[in-house]
Amino acid sequence: MKNIVKSFLLLFLFAFVTSCEDMDDNAVTSSLEIKDFVWKGMNLYYLWQADVPDLGDERFANQTQLNTFLETFENPTTLFNALRVDTSIDRFSVIYSDYSVLEGVLSGNTLNNGMDYGLRYKSGSTTDIYGWVRYIIPNSDAAAKPVARGNIFYAINGTPLTIDNYRTLLANETYTVNFANFDGGNITPNGQSVTLTKTALAENPILLSTVITQNDKKIGYLMYNGFFSSFDNQLNTVFGDFISQGVTHLVLDLRYNSGGSVNTATKLASMITGQFSGQLFARQQWNTKAQAYFQANNPGSLENKFIGGLNSLNLNKVYVLTTKSSASASELVINCLKPYINVIQIGDVTTGKNVGSITLYDSPTFAKQNVNPNHKYAMQPIVLKIVDKNGFGDYNSGIQPTFLLPENLTNLGVLGNINEPLLNAAINQIIVSGRMMPQVPSVIERDFTDSKAINPLRTEMYIDRN
Repeated sequence: MKNIVKSFLLLFLFAFVTSCEDMDDNAVTSSLEIKDFVWKGMNLYYLWQADVPDLGDERFANQTQLNTFLETFENPTTLFNALRVDTSIDRFSVIYSDYSVLEGVLSGNTLNNGMDYGLRYKSGSTTDIYGWVRYIIPNSDAAAKPVARGNIFYAINGTPLTIDNYRTLLANETYTVNFANFDGGNITPNGQSVTLTKTALAENPILLSTVITQNDKKIGYLMYNGFFSSFDNQLNTVFGDFISQGVTHLVLDLRYNSGGSVNTATKLASMITGQFSGQLFARQQWNTKAQAYFQANNPGSLENKFIGGLNSLNLNKVYVLTTKSSASASELVINCLKPYINVIQIGDVTTGKNVGSITLYDSPTFAKQNVNPNHKYAMQPIVLKIVDKNGFGDYNSGIQPTFLLPENLTNLGVLGNINEPLLNAAINQIIVSGRMMPQVPSVIERDFTDSKAINPLRTEMYIDRN
């Protein structure tokens, strides 16, 4: 679904705000223009607008009263955060002072050294943490250095990682990673280290794609790490290759996929299937104002439908590998495919992000056209919830797997290898349906965050506005 926020809606909603008595931009001083943009954008689009008293349509009688309110906030960010509901409800809305950075993250372009990692607490501690390398991004600085999946690190620049310092240490453009051994769960420094430098990097979300032949089965395996629309054609090519090689089963590896474009998620679902072209895949639910306008004027724009004309496998079953890092658009694919085909989910419970966002710029329509040249602030607020064709989308605690199999740091395996535990479990289910799964440890240790979740934008599910 492209450009769900149509120009006529933007203009209509903008007119709604400016129709309030004396709510005209001429009364906004230059010192308040960014804050004014923040309030008006949140008033129009924020999913929980009705639950925030200071965003109420009748909260301010005129622009002068609004200005007085805006002056009480130190900066646009403090205002933005004050206008959000409790973070236990809204974990994902963000604001950026430079929209070029925001745009880069949403398209997979980041300042990145190529070492994707997870972070966990040391056994028995609530303050000391350690990291482990999940995968290496090709053509990155890490790809040319002695660092690999499964490496454990306990310190950065010689400073042991803690819950209080990890963000600062890992935010540096260049840092030295200090490695350790994982001795029965104990983190033991081993004297090895590597220095990594971040560069502008466009991560191709298609990390691995291959066809595995087992007995008479042709199994397509795709490790897909982000829903970035600029790689949609390459994704379609992968499925074309699967078709040409006679793939009859698919293992979709979303374990480190934190989300991205809803339109790309719809395309992926359409490539997995193909037999449902034109049918409802997902439905959006906006705040009361926007929802009422859509329903009255263009109800079809609330729907994401399966897309025809793509390379499609026409499957009635798919095997999806997940972890706690599988989020937003990854969960959308799982949830919205379930009413149509059998989704066998292997791994761990997912993040639990059933809401989406759009980018709001300071312009008359909140789109990038005619953007205010005086600053580069932009917002990415949560504006909608997405449900399946039956109206189900309540998985904010995560989607439970069909077969629980968390990643074990003592037996990670090589990604794409048929003996890697999660992939192997999927292959076994394909070859011998109902085969016993590997035993799950009595104590499950999970990452509390990872390299993508540290940057909230990298876990966004967003609507393209082209």
